[in-house]
Amino acid sequence: MDKIGFIKKDIYNLECSVNGKLRNHDVELVTEYFMAEQKKNEGFYFKIEGDGHDRFSRCFWADATSRRAYGFYGDVVVFDTTFNTNRYDLTFAPMLGVNNHGQTIVLACAFLSKETTESFVWMFEEFKKAMPGGEPKTIITDQDAAMAIAISIAFPTTFHRLCIWHITSKFSVKLPRDAYNEYWREFQKAIWDTDNKDEFDAKWNIVVTKAGLTDHPWLSSMFDLRESWVPAYTRQFFAAGMSSSQRAEGSHGFFKQYISRRNSLMDFIIRFERALSHQREKELVADHVDAFEVAQCLLPMPMNKQMATLYTRTMFQKFEQELIQSTACFLELKTEDACKVVFNVSERKNWETRVAEVVYVKDSDHASCSCKRFEFVGIICKHILALFRRDQIEYMPEKYILKRWKKTAKCGLVSDANGKEIKDCADPGLLIKRSTMSRLASDVVEDALMSEHLQRVQNKHNIAANYISILNYKY
Repeated sequence: MDKIGFIKKDIYNLECSVNGKLRNHDVELVTEYFMAEQKKNEGFYFKIEGDGHDRFSRCFWADATSRRAYGFYGDVVVFDTTFNTNRYDLTFAPMLGVNNHGQTIVLACAFLSKETTESFVWMFEEFKKAMPGGEPKTIITDQDAAMAIAISIAFPTTFHRLCIWHITSKFSVKLPRDAYNEYWREFQKAIWDTDNKDEFDAKWNIVVTKAGLTDHPWLSSMFDLRESWVPAYTRQFFAAGMSSSQRAEGSHGFFKQYISRRNSLMDFIIRFERALSHQREKELVADHVDAFEVAQCLLPMPMNKQMATLYTRTMFQKFEQELIQSTACFLELKTEDACKVVFNVSERKNWETRVAEVVYVKDSDHASCSCKRFEFVGIICKHILALFRRDQIEYMPEKYILKRWKKTAKCGLVSDANGKEIKDCADPGLLIKRSTMSRLASDVVEDALMSEHLQRVQNKHNIAANYISILNYKY
């Protein structure tokens, strides 16, 4: 090394210097790109900051489509920072939501050089500036102390839910092997099969005592945090049915098809936008299907037909399953007074009888259930549906129908803090054209596979080609 004239540290310093210059040039390109996007649509929001030493530190951006989507679906947000996909080892931090089809949508994105409380607070404050409609009701994250403090500062009224999957997956690592093998099933039952807080506490303490783990520090810490992750404690808060941040990890898997750790910032953003457009296409195809088709009902009941016309196909299927399961539920009057009526609603499942408690309040004409499915998912549960069936309620009362799950969820204007309308980036005419062309092409392919008469295929191809030419002329 002496004869060469430099040492490993010199190589490292040179690499850092070159990398820094490349990054600064990259940031200039990204800034120009963001400014061009903002010029095309003033609803595009971004912020880029340095660290005070002429070096890039962090950036945040959200396009008009994402900002508008937050106006409709900003009640629950999933945040995850485990996605490092660029040559500078910056943390990519997307904030995700769920649309009315139950699909994952991107609400905003950021690059962070540090995962500190200060960095997270900065990002969340930019998020609040960009998004219409105030704070989300619920934010779901993994367990991170800096992130938790930042959320309490930036979103003081938001319920912070910890990802249950990240916690339960640690039991096999944190517990002694014998204790895990013998008692994991009982821990699972305590976590998932209890509807109220007292029942969970009792079952948890019984299992911990039986396993001889009353002084286990990790289990004790998880019990102390139970209000943030245990379903019996968290179901009262709306989360679109999500109990973990695996939706974010699923998105990582999707976006990894388009991007890699070799990407520069500009490469990443271009590839990311391409992936995002594919994701949004799926949403618009689902919108198109719901606009022109009504889901087939398995049960010929007025309420089922009503919800088939109101809910998106995905949400209707969830509702219909609850309606079907309600036919296997049995109601038993528990108590009644001048104010309310209480029912025990039982069902047999997996050779066990599960009992939920439905309370009907007379003055407000409102029913609630101990399972908290309506509060947590936003779709009425089988137990309340069993009560409706008993009382011969044929149509769903409006108060139990959330707009965010309806086909018309995206109807209406969305305005920013200054009262200016946020207009979507997408051209619906082009998207309908693309959907129609795809369906016609699919019909041609299917006929080619199924038909023995090529002439029939040729005729259909000609019809499709003519229709596409008309669309091309029209749009």
